[in-house]
Formats: sequence, C-alpha cells, structure tokens
Amino acid sequence: MTNMQKIILASSRDIPFNNLVLSQSNVRRVKAGISVDELAESIARRGLIQSLHVRPVIGEDGAETGKFEVPAGGRRFRALELLVKQKRLAKTAPVPCIVSAADDGVLIDEVSLAENIERAPLHPVDQFRAFQAMREKGMTEEAIATAFFVDVKVVKQRLRLVTVAPALLEVYAEDGMTLEQLMAFTISGDHDRQAQVWEAVKNSWSKEPFQIRRMLTETAVRASDKRARFLGLDAYEAAGGFVLRDLFQQDDGGWLQDPVLLERLVSEKLKAEAEAIAAEGWKWIEVAVGFPYGHTMGLRELLGTTVDLTDEERATREAIRDEYDRLEAEYSEADDLPEEVDLRLGEIERILGAFDSRPMAFDPEQVGRAGAFVSIDSDGTLLIERGFVRPEDELREVPAGVESEDGPDENAPMDADHGASHSTVIKMGGETRPTEDDEDEGDAIKPLPERLVIELTAHRTLALRDAVANNPRIAMTALLHKLVIDCFVSRASGAAIEATVRDIHLPVQSADLADSFPAQNIDTRHAGWHSDMPLGQGDDVLWDWLHALDEASRQALLAHCLSFGVNALYERPNPYSGMGISQHGLDRRLREADRLARTTRLDLVEAGWKPTVANYLGRVTKSRILEAVREGAGAQAVELIAHLKKGDMAREAERLLDGSGWLPEPLRLDDLDVGTQAVTEDVSVELPAFLAEDDEVQPDDEEERQHLIAAE
Repeated sequence: MTNMQKIILASSRDIPFNNLVLSQSNVRRVKAGISVDELAESIARRGLIQSLHVRPVIGEDGAETGKFEVPAGGRRFRALELLVKQKRLAKTAPVPCIVSAADDGVLIDEVSLAENIERAPLHPVDQFRAFQAMREKGMTEEAIATAFFVDVKVVKQRLRLVTVAPALLEVYAEDGMTLEQLMAFTISGDHDRQAQVWEAVKNSWSKEPFQIRRMLTETAVRASDKRARFLGLDAYEAAGGFVLRDLFQQDDGGWLQDPVLLERLVSEKLKAEAEAIAAEGWKWIEVAVGFPYGHTMGLRELLGTTVDLTDEERATREAIRDEYDRLEAEYSEADDLPEEVDLRLGEIERILGAFDSRPMAFDPEQVGRAGAFVSIDSDGTLLIERGFVRPEDELREVPAGVESEDGPDENAPMDADHGASHSTVIKMGGETRPTEDDEDEGDAIKPLPERLVIELTAHRTLALRDAVANNPRIAMTALLHKLVIDCFVSRASGAAIEATVRDIHLPVQSADLADSFPAQNIDTRHAGWHSDMPLGQGDDVLWDWLHALDEASRQALLAHCLSFGVNALYERPNPYSGMGISQHGLDRRLREADRLARTTRLDLVEAGWKPTVANYLGRVTKSRILEAVREGAGAQAVELIAHLKKGDMAREAERLLDGSGWLPEPLRLDDLDVGTQAVTEDVSVELPAFLAEDDEVQPDDEEERQHLIAAE
C-alpha cells in the first residue's frame, strides 16, 4: 500500500510593496463592495487583515525577475497603492504575501476566481452580534459607524435587530424567516409577545411584515393619535410611558405602549385646562376627548365681542406679516424652499392664525348661567367652545308686578357677592357607545344592525346637507316644492309664513362623524355666515341686512339654511301610535333623499366615507364582511381572508377595501349603482402559491358568475 502524498502549502513571506504588480489575470473587473478609499482607511486603522496571494514574475530568460504579480487581492493592492500615493505608506513597506511557485500547475486565473467565489460572506446575524459586542465594550454608535464606513442610522438599525428574541434570531439565521419579517419584530421589545406572534403566523400564508407589525401594535396607540399629540410625547415619557419606534419604516412618531397611562394623563391635562377656564365664571363645563357632532344643538349660544389687540400685539402682528412678505418675495422663484425657510413660514402662519382667532368677551351677567365644552380637536390642539346656555338655565319671564309662586327666582342674575361663591360644575367623560354583538350567526347574510344603519344614514344625511347647501338652484327647487305642496295640497295657519326649517338632530352617530369632511364643511360655512350677520342688533337690522344682500349671496344663504332640514335618517317605524314615523313615512323620506342625492350627484366616497373596522366591518357578521370584499376587491380577495377569525378578517378586509370605493347598502343611491357592483377580478391581489397553482379551488366562470349575482 502506497502512502498518500501530503499537500504542501505555499510559503508566506514579506515582500516590499514596490516589488508587487497587479496581475492581468485578476478576474475582478467590476467594482463591488466597499470602495478602495474605504478599504485604504480600514487598512490604515486595522492593518492588512488578509495577505495577498502572489506569484513570481518570470523574465524572457526564464528566470525570476524579483517582481511578483498579484492575481488574488487586487482591491487590497490598489488600497495599498493609494496609501503609498498619499505618502501614508512607504514604497518599500513589507507586505504579507502567500507565494505560490512560478511553475504551479494551477492556472493563475483559477486562483483569482477561487479566491473570490469561495469567500463565505458573513451572516447578517453575526454582523448584528458583532456590532452589539463592540457597543457593550464601550464603542459608541457613531464610532462604529465611522469604523465601518456606514451611516449611524444603519448601526442603530442593526443594533435594534439583535434585540429581537434570541429564538427568532436563530430562526432567521437558519433562513426560517426573511430579513423584512425580522425587521417587523423590532417594533416590540416584549420577547414573549414576539414569540407568540411568530407561533401564530409561521405556519400561515399570511405572515407579511405588515401583518406582524399590526399584531404587535394592536394594543398600542399611534403617536399621531390626537390624544398623544395633545399630551405630547415628552410628558408621556416623563411619566414612565414607553414609545416604540420603527427604525425601518415611516411610523408617524411610533406607538405609545401604555394606553391606560395615556388616558389618565390626557384626562388630567384636560381637567387642569377646564379648571383654568372655570375661573372665568362659567356655570358648567363639560370635558371629553371628543364630543359627538351636533352636541350644541338645543343650546343658546351667547353673542360675545372679540377682544381687541393691544398695541404691543398689533406691532408684533405687523412685524410678523412683514417678515412673511419678505421671505415669500425672496423665494418666490425658487423651485424648493430651504427647510429652515419652510419651517419658519409655517410657524409664521400659525402665529398669524392665533392673532385671527381672538378670544371672545361675554356679558358677566350671562356667563354665570352659561357653560363651555372642553375637548381635543382633530389636530391635537385644545378645543374650547364657550358661551352655551341650556334651556333649564334660561331666565323665566315673570310679568311685571307678579311674584312667582315659587318665591325668589333661583335663575335670577347673581349679584357680586353671590357670584363670588359660585362654583363651576365640571363634568368629565364623554359618550359611551354601546357595542353590537360580535357573535357570528352562521353564514347567512343577516340584516344590518339597526344602530349601524342609523349611523350610516347619519353620514348620508350630513353629506346631503352639504350637497344641498352647495347647490342653491336645487335648494330653491326643494323649497319651492315644499311651498307648492303646502299651498295647493293642504293649508296651515299660525304665522305670517309657515315655511320653516327644523334642524334635524342626529341622536345616533359614529365617533368619526364630527371629523368628517361634510361636518367640517358645514361648520366652516356656518361660522362664516354667523360672523357676517348683525345678530343681537334687533330683528329690523337683520331684515335690512338680508334684504340688501346680492342675489348670489341670498341664494347661498338660502341653500345653507335649507340644508339643515335635510333628513335622510333611517329610524324604526312605529305603527302603534302617533309618535315616531310610519313605514309609509319612512319609505317616502328615503325616496326623497334618493332624489336629492341623484340631483346633487352625491358621492359618499368623495365625501370621505370608507369602510373601517370601527364604522362597519367590525360590526357585521363574517358573511357580510366577505360579501363586502367580494364586491369591492373581487372573489380572489375573499379566498385570502375566508379562513380568518372575525377580528382578523375585519382588519384585513379594511386593508383590501381601501381605495376601492365600496359602499354598504344604506349609503348607495340604489341597488343598481354601478359603484357597488361586484368586482369579478382583481389583478392587484396576489394569491399564495398553494392557491394560485391549484386549479380545483378556482371556480369555473359559470359558478363564479352565480356567486356574483347572489352578492348583488
């Protein structure tokens, strides 16, 4: 038996740099990886970590010339060359080299290629852990970034990745999850919750990063929430609250992890604001995060006078205006404003807006029987609505010389001494909305919950009001129609003119109604007319002002006033008494509302309504959810969510229906509305491979058509 020949490794030696030349057989021609400049800095900092591989250069006489060519390590050679040119390295500096024989049977090209393709890249997990080790040993994030020629943000991201639960890091290291999925887990520091979420999604087709983020933050509050903006993140964190931020995606400021703490702090701040306002002498103050739309209905609003600016405030306002005009003129032709200029212009606009929103002064005798509402506006600012008198607080009219049987009037204006002892009643809280039964009742399409229908028709009523107010001609037609019916069909008596508009209260409404586009439009328009009118100056003055209006303004005001009488609300018919509305009356109301909607070309999608978990999807049965997705996103989208639990199904349906323009039946013009017909296909929805490749799960055209007909 012969002995196996042993492998002899090439020897290593130090060769002066000026005796090295780059081999023309080096396979690396395309620039990739870090630059030669960065590699040179790395060598200057750490030395040459990896030796060069060289071969002797043979002259024409077949003898070694004393020069050595570099087939493997070309980038290192160029980095050394750059250091020599920069006079940071001597030309004759010894370079560690592995020297192979000149007569080696292996091609020099093979050596170059093998050196590049056999190099095993460092696994990202090992890199993350190395960064962590350096951080634990005292290196700052900035120092690490400088040492490895990366941005500080990159270092922070990689350090965040290593904070994920060790078990999940091992899953990633073994290619059990993608880097994007691992990044999604970084938005929570709770390792147990991370593990729970991974167990829930790892065997599911639905394990996209957005799904993981949603599951990890479902109990948190976004920093963009008006409560968080009102309180401020600094105050929340100072109280011990933790804000989780996503270093890998735009997160609008992150998520507040302690909703209970947030609610307590917001309540305390609102109460403090209310107590400060109570010093003004109001009889009552109601405090809530938000009030329902129309919460001031039935209350008399006091007419106050705007507090004049002081001389100092006028001077400040003029100086601010001059600065704004100067900056605007200076950058009028610039394509993009410098960031600091843009920020300053925005700040100036806010300051000028504060000057325009002057506080109101009220009669002290009326303040003692009036109240105020304190809440948070949609942008997170404090919203104070002052000067509202409840009916029970109005002065009782007693004929002159007649003493009330009840003795002194308890509602009489307070004298100075009595007012000093007055204590404002502050009521904390807000509307509590009852919840519908979440129990699913089988696969049958059940009628929509009555309260939900009422809420939806409240949205439609408000949008119809806005549409009528923006169409004076249609408003005039509606009024004439009402007057003609009254004149030629029936008679009425009691006043000089019996044509009236009764403001329709919306007793049941969703939480988002007050912040909807129609509500904001109506409120803005109403405030504009209110500020223009000579209210409180006598009926004759108001008559003369109305009579002097130009025709366009008269029509616009008529449309606005008439719009408050629009009623498209669904309510339960009452066939047993004269109270409420009959079925016939309800049918007539909804038909006339449809006529108004068609004439004004009302589009609830353009008015801002879209299906969410809160306003529809979370409050109907699973069958209703699937029906909505089938109509709005297509039958393929239904297959994506049909197996989910109701809560997850509703959330995924909200995502699938976003931008689809789908509307539930109470918001549609009629059942044949084109915008509500079923979608037969949706190319934007990708099915998982196991569904897309299985022909048996795809219904044939006739079966699908029947399903779509049923959905309609």
